[in-house]
Amino acid sequence: MNRLARTAALLFAVVLLASCGARSTATPAGHTGHTGHAAKATVAAPPLRAGERFVNLTMAEPYTPNPPNGGTDDYRCFLIDPKLASKVFLTGAQFQPQNLDLVHHAIFFRIDPEHAAKAREIDQRTPGQGWTCFGDDGVGDSSWVAHWAPGTSETLLDPKYGYELPPGSQLVMQVHYNLLGVEGKPGTDRSGIRLRVTDQPLRPLETALFQAPVELPCTSKESGPLCDRAAAVEDVGARFGEELKDQVAILTKYCGPVEPGPTQHCDMPIRGTATVHAMAGHMHLLGRAIKVELNPGTPKARTLLDVPDYNFDDQSLRVLPKPVTVNKGDVVRVTCTHDAGLRALLPQLQKLPPRYVVWGDGTSDEMCLGIAIVTPGAT
Repeated sequence: MNRLARTAALLFAVVLLASCGARSTATPAGHTGHTGHAAKATVAAPPLRAGERFVNLTMAEPYTPNPPNGGTDDYRCFLIDPKLASKVFLTGAQFQPQNLDLVHHAIFFRIDPEHAAKAREIDQRTPGQGWTCFGDDGVGDSSWVAHWAPGTSETLLDPKYGYELPPGSQLVMQVHYNLLGVEGKPGTDRSGIRLRVTDQPLRPLETALFQAPVELPCTSKESGPLCDRAAAVEDVGARFGEELKDQVAILTKYCGPVEPGPTQHCDMPIRGTATVHAMAGHMHLLGRAIKVELNPGTPKARTLLDVPDYNFDDQSLRVLPKPVTVNKGDVVRVTCTHDAGLRALLPQLQKLPPRYVVWGDGTSDEMCLGIAIVTPGAT
């Protein structure tokens, strides 16, 4: 499967994996501050629960980001062997970014033993440490089992749930490095992760993603070649690959015709029964608000996530007060509001040419993504 076809936990979603943008050093008026997240890099671990233990993993050696295609964003995947001799369940994880001037998201994918050889072959044939992996891990047939974005710390669910890690499985750590704030002097990074695992059999968790398109024109005070939508889409493709252009087209087709503007949404039908335990929302620096609803406009309507004042530096996972079961025929709607006017107020974006913003992997692009932690079936 690729970035256009990944599904999770019986939930249908056109999927592109989350990316993050550059840390800002100023707080625009009327906007929750993207004020930096170094203070949250190290978080004390909650106590181990019965049967749990920690496993600490890190990159084999430091990596120097090298964004391709003249861009400022480098998505790099690193193969990490947790050396599992028997099946364990992952009940918690804390990413440990080593260089917060560079690191702006990380996603961990489980590679099952039958696909481990493919991952190793990709790693070995690629010069340097790891490989370029815009969108997803570049291996396929993998599962999202942990992530970090600014403001994220270890979030523990009921201990009867966990992500299954079979013996011999591998982890791919995708890191988004962004160089807008380092003035051409990136330095190196050697990040790691602290896994919380147990040998006890648990109910398996999965990660489901819900997306909406982004169609944000330049403001009336802006002008330039990239304010043309077609030119902006071509630019995204040049920086991140033709699949990214396909992603923009598929979101537009699947979510229905959209009017360019600050707020967009998408309704995604549920294919089967699943239980939602926690939610997070992800946008980039122009994000204002994100909301995820179940069956909006019906007597069964309820809100799964509501972030009315989005803060890029607080993308923490929100545990639902009570798990929510979704069934076949239900609809999940994700709605995002972005503000192109923030571009003139954020130091990293002020230096870039104005653009019509569509879905993209880079800091100057945007996303509208709801991240759900679920178990297949009802509670």
